[in-house]
Parts: sequence; C-alpha cells; structure tokens
Amino acid sequence: MSRSRKALTLRPGHGAVDIRTAMVMAAGIGKRMRPLTATRPKPLVEVAGKPLLDHALDRLRSAGIGRVVVNVHYLADTIEAHLTYRAADMEVLISDERKHLLETGGGLVHALPLIEDDRFLVVNSDALWVDGPVDAIGLLARQWDEAAMDALLLVVPLARANCHSGQGDFHMDSAGRLVRRRAGKVAPFVYTGIQLVSRRLCADPPDGAFSANLLWDRAIAAGRAYGVVHEGLWFDVGTPGAIRHAEAILAHA
Repeated sequence: MSRSRKALTLRPGHGAVDIRTAMVMAAGIGKRMRPLTATRPKPLVEVAGKPLLDHALDRLRSAGIGRVVVNVHYLADTIEAHLTYRAADMEVLISDERKHLLETGGGLVHALPLIEDDRFLVVNSDALWVDGPVDAIGLLARQWDEAAMDALLLVVPLARANCHSGQGDFHMDSAGRLVRRRAGKVAPFVYTGIQLVSRRLCADPPDGAFSANLLWDRAIAAGRAYGVVHEGLWFDVGTPGAIRHAEAILAHA
C-alpha cells in the first residue's frame, strides 16, 4: 500500500529535530496474546475500545507525523485492510515480510528503502502510552543529539512499568548513556517500544532475520545508545490479562 499524500512534519520546538517518518513494527505473531491472536493479528487486538495499532498511529498523528512505514507478516492482509481507512490522515507504506519473518532488526533493515530520512521514529505496534506533562515524541525530538547518538530509547522506570513482569532492561548514567542489565540482576529502566534512531544504527547488518538487540549492543559498545525517561503512563500489553489491567488503570487515569 502506498499513498501519494504529502507527509506532514513534526514542527520542532526549541532545540528539537524534525521527525518526518515513523516505522511501526507490526509483523509479530503474538503468541503470548493467544487465544486472542488465533484469528487476528496482535496489532488489531483492542484495548479500551481501540486496536493497539490505532493507539500508536493516533499518537504519531497527534505529533504531526504523517508518513508511516508498517511491516507485516502474520495475517498481513488483515492489517493492510485495516490501514486503508488511515489514508485520509496519513501516508502509509507497507514493508512486506509475508515470505519470511525477519524479527525486529531484520525487519528494520528490510524497511529502510521505504524510509527516506536519515533519522526516524520506530514504534512497536503494541506500545501503549499516555503522555505526561511532556509528550513522549516531542521529548525524543528535543533530546536527540545527532553528533552523539545512533539510538535514543524512550524508557520508563521499572516501578512505573504497568503490567510488566520483567526485571528491567537498562541502567542509565547521568548523561543518558545506556548499559544492559546484568544477568540475574534488576535494572531500573524498561524499554517502552519507542525509539528515535539514525540510519547509522543499521550499518553493516547481518543477512536475514535478527534481533534489534544486535544493533543496540553495537551502539552501546560505542557509547552511542542513549535513553530518556517517559513522564506519563506506559503499559506492557502482552497478554489478555494485561489488557484488563491496562483498561482498569486507563479508566481512572
């Protein structure tokens, strides 16, 4: 699917960079969300009366991002059909992974020919967040440092990671540089599924399917992976039980 509609551009505030394009990762099978994903893709599972994918797309649209690349694999026709109605308010391009699921890193590299920009947003289709005093996408745009960064990840404190059962993902120093959680230990920050990246992050990738963790690990080793803390609500909606929990919190937010 391709729309000729001219893409909008996020209007940068003081010190903010332009964000013209976002990639939405929507190719996963959603095994942990079964039985809800037996007949529909996880991005179309509803939370608070709206598909997860639309929650993400609406946030992008509110931020002024009008050009979106969406990768598809599982029940790809269903996702493409759902996206047709978004043509009125955003340009949508499909990165087709029907033949082979390429994982997060391989999917990102596969989509690069459709992404015209040197810097772009990447959002997991099941990333569900509510902006706080500062909107998340604007925060990433303002904190981006082209000279220092290959990836800027939006993270949330483990204590505020709603519906999340993990032990955290990253430690972060005073400058915002990220390091991994050590095995068997707890880390204070959880990745939200939202990041601003440079094409440099994808330089010299392996062939085929691979995890974006490989790209992050290279950036961390080079001191070029950073984080910024989300100030609003965030939900790890990975299971049917998490949906009920998230809806209860949202109803009182």
